[in-house]
Amino acid sequence: MIAPPRDNQAFRFPVSVKGVVVRDDAVILLRNARNEWELPGGKLELGESPEECVGREIDEELQLDVEPTTLLDAWVYTITEGVHVLVITYGCRERSTRDAVVSAEHTRLRWVPLADVSALAMPEGYKSSIRRWVERS
Repeated sequence: MIAPPRDNQAFRFPVSVKGVVVRDDAVILLRNARNEWELPGGKLELGESPEECVGREIDEELQLDVEPTTLLDAWVYTITEGVHVLVITYGCRERSTRDAVVSAEHTRLRWVPLADVSALAMPEGYKSSIRRWVERS
C-alpha cells in the first residue's frame, strides 16, 4: 500500500483572492483573456493576508479603494485540464466612490446589473459568491 503524500510533498496550486464589489445594484466584473467574466482580484503573495491581497489587487486592476469585510467562499477552479487554482472570495465595501479604470490585465470592465449575472459566461463559483454578498448586504 502506498502512503499518502506528506504536506510538503502534496500537490500545490496558486491561491487567487477575489472581491465582490456592488454599487447601485450592479457588480463590477472584468473580461479575461479566456473571454470569460470574472471578479477582480489576483494571486496571494507570500507575506500578505487574503484581505490585503484583494484590496491591493482591486486597487491595481480598477483603481477602486475597497475594504474586504466578509469571507464569502473558497473553492477550487479548474481553468483547463491540469491547471487549478484555489479561489477565495470576499464581499467588499467601497471606502470612497471612484471611477473604475481597467488595467492591461483585462480586456474590459463592466458594472453588470445583478439581475443579469446568472446569464453570463462565468464560473458558477463567482455567481454563487455574488449571490451570497447580495444576500448579506
